[in-house]
Amino acid sequence: MGEKAVFLDRDGVINEDKGYVHKVEDFYIYPEVFPALKKLQNAGYKLFIVTNQSGIAVGYYTEEDFKNVTKHMLNEFEKEGIKIEKVYYCPHHPEGIIPELTMKCDCRKPESGMIKQAIKEFNIDPSKSFLIGDKETDIKAAHKENIKAILVKTGQGLKYVNNTEADFIAENILDAVEQFILGNLENENIKERGNTSQA
Repeated sequence: MGEKAVFLDRDGVINEDKGYVHKVEDFYIYPEVFPALKKLQNAGYKLFIVTNQSGIAVGYYTEEDFKNVTKHMLNEFEKEGIKIEKVYYCPHHPEGIIPELTMKCDCRKPESGMIKQAIKEFNIDPSKSFLIGDKETDIKAAHKENIKAILVKTGQGLKYVNNTEADFIAENILDAVEQFILGNLENENIKERGNTSQA
């Protein structure tokens, strides 16, 4: 039996998407993120971040810039007792200017390489897992690994609500967690209890 997990896109889900966010002073975490992640953690979900960071390949910022922002983000989570198992990021872009990062890769969403790696490294059961994203590329990446996907209306989400393959549409990350992930769990438990009582 594998572990259950929630995969999170970063910009537009965890923090305000101001376009190629790469400075700590521009990194604003939505306040509802903290209670949302605590609820998931308390329910036994492992938490992962899977983020496209093509700004590195196109020269808008460096890998070091990204790592500084990541360190700041993880510190903020740690203060609240939230553990992110691992942050996966794709620094590539097919039309970049940094030669070693200019490629068509299998990790840049909508490809599912980052999710696939987490499944393998942490023994994740896709059938018990979810992804929360604000773009259709997130949704497609999740579905390639048979993971249920939730589109949030924060970040870029409103662009996609009328034309999405998402399993659920939520107002924000907290709504996604309460209504769909934990709500879904409660429904399954009720079903299981029902099956047991009939036995």
